[in-house]
Amino acid sequence: MTTESHHPGPQRPALLTQPPRGASAWVEIDVAAIAANVRELRRRSSSAQLMAVVKADAYGHGVDVAARAALAGGAQWLGVAQLSEAIELRDSGIDAPLLSWIYPPEADLATAIRRDITLGIGARAHLASVARAARAVGRAATVHLKVDTGLGRGGVLEDLDAVLDDLAPLLAEGALTMGGTWSHFAFADAPDHPTVRAQQERFGEVLRLMEARGIPTGVAHLANSAATLTNPSAHFDMVRPGLAIYGLSPVPDLGRPEDFGLREAMRVRARLTTVKRARAGQGVSYAHQYVTDRDTVLGIVPVGYADGVPRSASSAGPVRVGERTLTVAGRVCMDQFVVDLGPDFDGAEGDVVTLLGVGVAGEPTAQDWAVAAGTINYEIVTRMGPRLPRVVVGEA
Repeated sequence: MTTESHHPGPQRPALLTQPPRGASAWVEIDVAAIAANVRELRRRSSSAQLMAVVKADAYGHGVDVAARAALAGGAQWLGVAQLSEAIELRDSGIDAPLLSWIYPPEADLATAIRRDITLGIGARAHLASVARAARAVGRAATVHLKVDTGLGRGGVLEDLDAVLDDLAPLLAEGALTMGGTWSHFAFADAPDHPTVRAQQERFGEVLRLMEARGIPTGVAHLANSAATLTNPSAHFDMVRPGLAIYGLSPVPDLGRPEDFGLREAMRVRARLTTVKRARAGQGVSYAHQYVTDRDTVLGIVPVGYADGVPRSASSAGPVRVGERTLTVAGRVCMDQFVVDLGPDFDGAEGDVVTLLGVGVAGEPTAQDWAVAAGTINYEIVTRMGPRLPRVVVGEA
């Protein structure tokens, strides 16, 4: 007998409409921007459906609010990695088509099938486990077959023929329903890389092979954010953008968000908790990596690497204070960092500073922080921690 269980997702920060009284820092999520970005992505891929990827708590933006904004913008599908994320969306009342593709052998697939969650099949063993769960539930499981066309990560690779041999009788039995076929690019952020064309061609070969064997391909999807924006020939039946939904450029070497008609949806703000004068020659923060070169004013920004501010951006991360963009002074600490506000600073404790925001508004961006930290903009937004309350602004 199969019992239904619910797997709680990670602890999420509460969603608010304004910063909590006395909050020292918070994250603002512009749901109107998410909806507008989806509309723009749909315009660019008008011949295809659109799956909004909201995995990893919607890239740090809040999975429930981001999913609803994406659907309001016209997304037909939602995509998450972990089954716990999919269950969380169903528990929040979202009934849109939903794909989840990462799960261990002992996962509660029966619950996923009962909740109408489409399951990604990336290995031969997945077929057997999903079929067993479907028989136990007494209803077909809808699956999307993932083929490895060259990324060398998830998906069926050398044993494709064996998987198709296993798949055909399960479809005939009614244990499985073929909802789609998909793959993932290795170099989509480099549209001219030779692997891009090679993977597209391989994907087409797999689709033709399945059709020749009488196996329905369902909805074919390959294009992530970068391919959605730069490679219309890869759109197939559905595009699958993630980062671009949140207004960030997946190809920063080729264009900023605004160059693609996108707007950043996340702002990270904090209040100065301490403002104090310091003399020239004062060492600042751990190991005195920064030393003042004149009499000046120092400000304490109450967020640190425990909140997702990368320590690797010490002495490099940008912060907007008033009309000026300044740089982190010295080491980023666990709960705070210091900014050299300059000798003429006339503000005070409680003044709001912006760590992360909208580039066209003159604010530091996730890409700016990525450059400062030696990483990618994806990591900057997804690492913003649960200690920072999420404040929803705008209307989707």
